[in-house]
Amino acid sequence: MTTPDLITADLVDLGLDATDKHGATRALAERLVSAGRVTDLDLFLKDVAAREEQMATGLEGGIGIPHCRSAAVTAPTLAFGRSDAGVDFGAPDGPAKLIFLIAAPEGGGSEHLKVLAALARRLVRAEFKQNLLDATDAAAVAGYIRQEVA
Repeated sequence: MTTPDLITADLVDLGLDATDKHGATRALAERLVSAGRVTDLDLFLKDVAAREEQMATGLEGGIGIPHCRSAAVTAPTLAFGRSDAGVDFGAPDGPAKLIFLIAAPEGGGSEHLKVLAALARRLVRAEFKQNLLDATDAAAVAGYIRQEVA
């Protein structure tokens, strides 16, 4: 059995229309459910919220990285949303325009930490962020992120 791609076009929302982190997380999580990557939306959202309570997941430069391990997750997955208005994930410099939802299976070991680390390394590069801000095609975004984070 092959592992599904970390991110696919259906897990990309280039017009994320949420006003707060709960709405943003829910919108991306619903894509995970539709893709068969999350089996229980409410349980998953509860796990993300619990993680969020430990420490804000907003990074400087307009980035939000909500993430968690959850029994509701079937495979390590990354969903991406871009918000023109920005969503507050608790970063000191303001709202996030680029939001990455990382979902890891409960017994998934350190897989999601590898994804987080790879993502964090890319996000310090202005070019990476600019490409995501300028992108117009979800499939191209999914391919770009896969290539960069793999």
